[in-house]
Amino acid sequence: MINILVTGANGQLGSELKELNKKYTQIGNKTANFIFTDIDTLDISNSVFLKKFFQDKKIDYVINCAAYTNVDLAEEEAEKAYEINARCVEHIVQAIEPLHIKLIHISTDYVFNGKSFIPYTEKMPENPNSVYGKSKLEGEKIALNYPETIVIRTSWLYSTFGKNFAKTIHTLCNQREELNVVFDQVGTPTYAKDLAFAIFKIIEQSVTNNNFKPGIYHYSNEGVCSWFDFAKAIALKSYSKCKINPIETKDYPTPAQRPFYSVLNKSKIKSVYNINIPHWQDSLDDFFMEI
Repeated sequence: MINILVTGANGQLGSELKELNKKYTQIGNKTANFIFTDIDTLDISNSVFLKKFFQDKKIDYVINCAAYTNVDLAEEEAEKAYEINARCVEHIVQAIEPLHIKLIHISTDYVFNGKSFIPYTEKMPENPNSVYGKSKLEGEKIALNYPETIVIRTSWLYSTFGKNFAKTIHTLCNQREELNVVFDQVGTPTYAKDLAFAIFKIIEQSVTNNNFKPGIYHYSNEGVCSWFDFAKAIALKSYSKCKINPIETKDYPTPAQRPFYSVLNKSKIKSVYNINIPHWQDSLDDFFMEI
């Protein structure tokens, strides 16, 4: 049996991992025993408690989806953002290090400043603009101090669970005659269901082929679009007559600065783990079939 702990299990990615576990109960010839926890069931701010929990449950892998993700509110609640996105990662690492448990830690495109014009590789320098991005980068560094860590950076995450751009636009474009959406921020949507499957494949290869290669990896769907393009596609698939108007970022000011360009290069994760990544439009079709 392989015991896999998922923190932040009530979020988008954690919820997709729950759904995936219903279909995949085996990893190789071993039973996949997922243990799903969230803030109300596991205190990840206490390393002593965590170590005992990990020992008692005989945890083999930790998938850390727990995060403070309110990008704008983080500008006001910096201490809380750093506590969850960095200090809690430190507590997890302190607990798993003596037990040699493997860690998969989820991070973000916000660790970059968005001033590149080519897709970001894992080796390109980080320079976050926001408190959220800075706190996530600190969490990455803490996680990577532990040699059995994989960090997966993702972008523009959405799913049928929780609050996200795709669900919001789908709802609003069936309620309003027009919407304004920024067109000068470019990146790639990531369907959380696809990311969950990629994580499952990494663990599967680790278990069956001993192919656990620590380090940073990038994962988003294939292709490139702006938030405006994404919203147009959502409206089209919603069979909505809502008019989507392109606006500039300066016309929609927010407390936190967003990266203007956050396209991630996925060559590394594709080559190391032989993962087939769907195009964002195909995954959006899948999303609408689920929703």
